[in-house]
Amino acid sequence: MKARITITLRKGILDPQGQAIAHALQGLGFAGVQDARQGKVIELTLADGTNAAEAKTQLEKMCQQLLANPVMEDYSVEMVA
Repeated sequence: MKARITITLRKGILDPQGQAIAHALQGLGFAGVQDARQGKVIELTLADGTNAAEAKTQLEKMCQQLLANPVMEDYSVEMVA
């Protein structure tokens, strides 16, 4: 079983990398891009036989303690087959 954690800056937090991406895309002629937000994705492989509900609880703790900065970032946890 795999887990996918997506981490992004909270709305209202300045995202200079996202702004640079949007500006570069506009410069390349992609005029429809008004804004971009940059984030990160972490994929974890879990041990065989792991209980999905317990794993999700543990993954939430991982995010709160290490993987994300809860003051500045939002995160979502997704179980992937």
